[in-house]
Amino acid sequence: MSEIGVVCAAAALAAGAGWLVRRRNRQRAAARPEAGIPCMVRSPAGEGRWRAGRVYGGPDGARWVPGRGAPVPLPQGRATGVRAPSVREGMSINPGSRIVTCVYGDGASMEIAVMPLDLRELLAAVPQEERDGSGAPPEPESRAYPEP
Repeated sequence: MSEIGVVCAAAALAAGAGWLVRRRNRQRAAARPEAGIPCMVRSPAGEGRWRAGRVYGGPDGARWVPGRGAPVPLPQGRATGVRAPSVREGMSINPGSRIVTCVYGDGASMEIAVMPLDLRELLAAVPQEERDGSGAPPEPESRAYPEP
């Protein structure tokens, strides 16, 4: 009988602790929205692994802050193209995302995968490269949603 009481007390204590942790997380999320654009980055473009992080825009240029590691500044970063992920890439990242290819600094390149709703914010943080001197930015190869 006493063993059942101990098990019930331990279960009630665990449920109470879980409720308190979830409550604290909800309060933190409601207090301040997370800054930056959530994304996955692969550098150099077309090679390596996708790493989670956030892109932050600022007056001195954009920077990518990985989940683990030091921030990576994107000096003179330019978005050169937007595309949908391939089937193989869709297994590593969300297949509904869009991949923006960026060139920065001395010609180094990286691919940034963001959700379609975050695409405009990313393109505002990382300016688009002009195509053929016509003044028109590159057009996305495919769009998940029609433009309003």
